[in-house]
Amino acid sequence: MGSLTDYTSHADAMAHFSNDALWDLFDGDRDRLNIAHECIDRHASDPERVAVRIAHEDGRDELLTFDALSRGSARFAHFLREGGIEPGERVAVMLEPSPAFYAGIFGCMKAGCIAVPMFTLFGPEGARLRLDDCSPALLLTSQEKADALGEIDGVRVVVADADFLERLASFPDRFEVQTRADDLAAFQYTSGTTRELPEAIRHSHRAIVLVSIAALYGTGVRPGDEFFCPSSPAWGHGLWHGTLAPLALGVTTGVYAGRFDADRLMRALQDHRITNLSAAATHYRLMKNAGTAARYRFSIEKLSFTGEPIDEDTLEFAMRTFGRPVCSMYGTTEIGVILVNYPGAGDFEVKPGSLGKPVPNVRVEVQRPDGQPSAPGEVGEIKLWRRGVWYPTKDLGHVDGDGYFYHAGRADDVIISAGWTMSAVEIENALLAHPDIHEAAAIGVADETRGQVVKAFLVTPRAADDAFRREIQDFVRNRLSQHEYPRQIAVVDELPKTPAGKVNRKTLRDRERDAAAGA
Repeated sequence: MGSLTDYTSHADAMAHFSNDALWDLFDGDRDRLNIAHECIDRHASDPERVAVRIAHEDGRDELLTFDALSRGSARFAHFLREGGIEPGERVAVMLEPSPAFYAGIFGCMKAGCIAVPMFTLFGPEGARLRLDDCSPALLLTSQEKADALGEIDGVRVVVADADFLERLASFPDRFEVQTRADDLAAFQYTSGTTRELPEAIRHSHRAIVLVSIAALYGTGVRPGDEFFCPSSPAWGHGLWHGTLAPLALGVTTGVYAGRFDADRLMRALQDHRITNLSAAATHYRLMKNAGTAARYRFSIEKLSFTGEPIDEDTLEFAMRTFGRPVCSMYGTTEIGVILVNYPGAGDFEVKPGSLGKPVPNVRVEVQRPDGQPSAPGEVGEIKLWRRGVWYPTKDLGHVDGDGYFYHAGRADDVIISAGWTMSAVEIENALLAHPDIHEAAAIGVADETRGQVVKAFLVTPRAADDAFRREIQDFVRNRLSQHEYPRQIAVVDELPKTPAGKVNRKTLRDRERDAAAGA
């Protein structure tokens, strides 16, 4: 049998996948393993082989080789040891993709420390909440962020400036890794607001093996791909699916640094002849809204997304623009990717709007509240069979007659009005089909008569007058049902987003609740 990377069809995935075959993709084994070695060092024999292409917001492109990352991370590992930072201690890295960022993340893992990537757009409150929670021995960041944060009790702040990089160059460029597969490698914070601290997920070095399932079948990564993921490496998709997994398979990955601009992304996709793009749903929507896609020529062969559902208009835009269906991959930071559309598999039909089917060797069901399987088309909770029990995802969904899964929103995004159960996702998709609505979010707000009613928040150039509200309500009614429409509508300049780029309905619910309490 060949390597798992030799197979591209869905039939071959079902026939040839095994845990042993997955482990055969790596140098390490179930006892000893190190993410930095698997992602960087073992691919560094060719000094010219490119590991990362960075598309900077200012238009610059920067190429980093496996060899340069191997040497830089080794020097940072020695720097940590000289500074008295021991294996098992946390090291936070709050930087945009750059030589210092990769030296920090991979050097930390080489030294047996725990890397904590931090989102650069967090304000001081959001950053301090996470720093207080993980208690790092060191924070590697920019001068701007260091000035904004000020002194942090018990944390040594190192500014990744030219002086630091010059000092780093004085350390040895080789480091012998000694980590075990079950040693902790990274703390990953799930997306959340600064008002409520999300849980830090603890990942061991073994996680690089698990995430390769998502690479093989969720993003369809294979040697020879020109890969790109514009998501921030401070959250799960950007770090694990966009950086670590492709690098572990020896694939050059493209990343985005700085404030996102859809036109800049499309230029990078064209200039680097990217064949495999994995992005958040918001990225595709922003490319559509930019209106400039026709200026570029693309080489895309595989497309994937995660984070939240994509509306029909954006799916159609992607198909017209790239000539390929956008393949959903579904999972959570806690459980990994479990439902995929097998990008690049010629024998797998991609159904628009579906989450796809389970990855090999995984059982997934949609279940009723009593734990029984839901009938085809019946909404229930998506659950994963894990260690002998059904593990709840807290996401709603349904399965069609062909075994394809569909998302129906978070369990707490269900809106119940006058006894009717409605999905925020379905209402938002209907709203986004309107040509004048650029972004939309739907939540349930308290109502004395109905218990809850739907309130929609819209980003639109239209004025928020009564005529526009009636137009939108009729528009949604005609696409869903007579009761399933927003009774309240607010036009806003922007919607609150999580670091992952998803609309943060919780923030909207909190604002409405606080406003009602104040009234």
